[in-house]
Amino acid sequence: MAFGARMFKTGLSVTLALYLTMLLGITSPVGAAIAAIFAMQPSIYRSWRYFLDQLQTSTLGAIIAMLGGYFLSNQPIAVGLVCIVVIMICIKLNMGETIGLTLVTVITVMEASGQWDFAINRFFLTLIGIVSAFLINILVFPPKPREQYFKQINDVFGKMSLLLRTAISHEIKDAVYRDEMNSLEGKIISLADKYNLFEEEQKKLKRAKYSHSRQLVVYKHLLSSLQKGYEVLVAVENHYFQAQRTEEVDQEFDANLERLIKFHEHILWKFEDKLKPNEEEAESMAEQNEAFMDGVMNGAGSAAGGIPAFRCCCGDV
Repeated sequence: MAFGARMFKTGLSVTLALYLTMLLGITSPVGAAIAAIFAMQPSIYRSWRYFLDQLQTSTLGAIIAMLGGYFLSNQPIAVGLVCIVVIMICIKLNMGETIGLTLVTVITVMEASGQWDFAINRFFLTLIGIVSAFLINILVFPPKPREQYFKQINDVFGKMSLLLRTAISHEIKDAVYRDEMNSLEGKIISLADKYNLFEEEQKKLKRAKYSHSRQLVVYKHLLSSLQKGYEVLVAVENHYFQAQRTEEVDQEFDANLERLIKFHEHILWKFEDKLKPNEEEAESMAEQNEAFMDGVMNGAGSAAGGIPAFRCCCGDV
């Protein structure tokens, strides 16, 4: 497992929370450390949203817990009932992500069983942890979803291009191929989650500029093309090898996949401004791909299985 910025920031936020409790002379600072762990989020916008949501639910949970501890005592059945009520309220408010830390606040506050000063102390510890995590997240290695997203796009495409280039020739061992496909599927899912973070922060945290909106459209299509590429690999595995085909058909499919991969590589390089503009390349690629599909559908390759799915994917890449 690689050491990441979020790991480092989580540890740093715990350290900051513990130091703040020591400076303020608060005993038993464990609650602040737990809150800091829960409050660390993968983006600045989510950190801010979590801070606001957690502030509301923790305040509400602490009030309910103090009332529950005062009227019902801190017996296990009472604590369980109050937790159920708080969970229902968090879900009703569409703040499900805050349930974990809110319940920690409820349990620690109910431990006081009516002692208001102790309950307020525990609630204050929770706020210290949340604030510590928020400050660390925006000040230390702040998340850069745009750079992280494009880096992951290149990593996923590198793995996918290797599988596509060897898919028809079937050169990779079956066990290795299955492992690589499972890994690729997980990376694409992770990439989709990262795109959602980027889109969320782009739209919610600040007013989107026109150039940023255009980039968002490009990023969405980059993700879509990788998802289509994965569908091509699945189609080849499930249909292509079950069909009767000649060596010439294999070579035609292999050559067309190579052209598509090379064209996609050029698109990524142009987006990074590493390649000279070449409008003729896109037109030539479209003509070659259309000629290939016509030849497959009308020629010897028309008997191959999975052609409709393959045609759909290639047409969208």
